[in-house]
Amino acid sequence: MKIKEYNIIVDKHADGLYRFILSNIRNEFKAQDIVQDSFEKLWINYESVDFVKGKSFLFKTAYNRMIDIIRRDKHITNSDEITDRHASNEFDYKQLELREIINNALEKLNEIQRSVILLRDYEGYTYEEIGQITELSESQVKVYIFRARQHLKKHIGEFEEIIK
Repeated sequence: MKIKEYNIIVDKHADGLYRFILSNIRNEFKAQDIVQDSFEKLWINYESVDFVKGKSFLFKTAYNRMIDIIRRDKHITNSDEITDRHASNEFDYKQLELREIINNALEKLNEIQRSVILLRDYEGYTYEEIGQITELSESQVKVYIFRARQHLKKHIGEFEEIIK
C-alpha cells in the first residue's frame, strides 16, 4: 500500500471504525484509543498490507484490541449516554426511547454476538468479512447473528407497548 492509499483508508473508514468500537465498549476515550492504535498498526505495516484489504485489516485490528481491553477490564463499561437534549415533541421522545431500548438490548448480548450484529447490521459487512475480522467461520458468524437477532427480537418485543 502506498501512503496516498493509506490516507484514503483513513478518510473512508475512520468514522465507521469509531462507531463500531464505541457501540461495543461505550467509552469514548477507550474507543478513540483503540481506533488510534489500529491506524498506528496500519501505518507501521502499510507496506505489507494490500490496499484492498486495508479496511478488513483495520477492523480486525480494532476488534482484537477491543477484546483485549474488555478482557483486561473484565467488564464492559456501561454508560447510558443517550443524548441529554430535550425533545421538542412526542416523536423525539419516542425516538429516544426506541434508541434506549435498542441499546439496552444490545448490551444484553454477549461480546461476540454484539460484535457480529453491529458489523453486519450497522456497518454492512458480509458474512465472509465478519468471519475474517472475528476469526470465525462463515457458518459460525451466521449462527451468532441468528441467535443475536432472536435475542433482540425477544427483548425488544417485551417493550412493544412502550413505543405505542
